[in-house]
Amino acid sequence: MSLSVIYSTNAPEPIGPYSQAIRVGNLLFVSGQIAIRKPAGELITGNIEAETEQVMQNLKSILEAAGLTFAHVVKCTIFLKDMNHFPVVNEVYGRYFPANPPARETVEVSRLPKDVNVEISCIAAG
Repeated sequence: MSLSVIYSTNAPEPIGPYSQAIRVGNLLFVSGQIAIRKPAGELITGNIEAETEQVMQNLKSILEAAGLTFAHVVKCTIFLKDMNHFPVVNEVYGRYFPANPPARETVEVSRLPKDVNVEISCIAAG
């Protein structure tokens, strides 16, 4: 089994003992991303639209480091601190998947790393 670590200098550094992404064969497993903006490491909170946009940009950077795009994503998981944010998160997320969106689940959780409002992970094939 071929396993490789994928790293993007344009996405946040992991805040724990994990990789931004791992490629196994033709599958890419991208760790959950929160709204940390590089290069300053600025944490974006307080505006769910801006927060979600940054999360999607972080995912995009990691996908690009693996030579992939959102068109290669087959599965996403969205974690929300408040399900009332779902309509806004869904609208921002949907802009990145204009056709053939991936499989997905969205769950409300009691708390997320650094007390953010949204975290998204994905699996891509390519």
